[in-house]
Amino acid sequence: MHYSQQDPEGLQTLRLLSFNIQAGTSTAHYHHYVTHSWRQILPHSRRTENLDAIAGMVTPYDMVALQEVDSGSLRSGFINQSRYLASQAGMPFWCHQSNRKVGTVAYAGNGFLSRFEPDAVEEFRLPGVIPGRGSLVVRFGKGDAGLVIAVVHLALGKRARKLQLEFLSRQLGSHANLVVMGDLNTPVSSPEVLDFCKRLNLSTPTGGLPSYPSWQPQRAIDHILLTQSLLSLNPRVLQVTYSDHCPVELEVQLPPGVRLRPAMRPVVSVETLASESPDQIS
Repeated sequence: MHYSQQDPEGLQTLRLLSFNIQAGTSTAHYHHYVTHSWRQILPHSRRTENLDAIAGMVTPYDMVALQEVDSGSLRSGFINQSRYLASQAGMPFWCHQSNRKVGTVAYAGNGFLSRFEPDAVEEFRLPGVIPGRGSLVVRFGKGDAGLVIAVVHLALGKRARKLQLEFLSRQLGSHANLVVMGDLNTPVSSPEVLDFCKRLNLSTPTGGLPSYPSWQPQRAIDHILLTQSLLSLNPRVLQVTYSDHCPVELEVQLPPGVRLRPAMRPVVSVETLASESPDQIS
């Protein structure tokens, strides 16, 4: 298994993965959106088998960002899928943000799994006409000696994405070492993402890698973005059909002075910071 490594100069390299798991529903053809639609509202054994396959896949990684992960509703058998994947993959830290609830049937959100223990976790509700989008921000250390990971799942509409990225740029712009991971629902060449990357000085190493749909990837909409202080290595998309998206992988070398604390015991949550409501945005 490949976990965090140090090079001869003592610099730490992390192996990252971002994956929209579609609530654990496998999709291998367009017609599955119709023929398998019942799986989005009802529990079934295939979902557990698929989650176990996902857990096996994420085990070699240091940090995993999850989108469209169920918080515990009818369709998931009332199982928090972030917790389940962390347990099955042997990840000592996990946290979860619940965003969009449809009665007791579905409860989608973002998740984060890690082999390192953060200092704080912060949740943001993202602006938009249709509520239910959010960002999970995980902080390791402070200042130039720290690392910030933001898990995001943006809206389908261009106008909403623009508002969401403008909001995030205000929240994240002060961090020297920043990684943004998630389903942006748009290529990095779109004006709103280009502006976001310019504001935060982000590079786009996964920008040209198609990740959707998983059975015939044509659109590069799942990304790992990072500040220029972080060195990116070996970006790639994993060709699996555990979801309608493919996972995106990247190795990141941390700058001198940034050291992360391994989680030596199971950690469910850490300090949660108060988040700004999008309603307060001017």
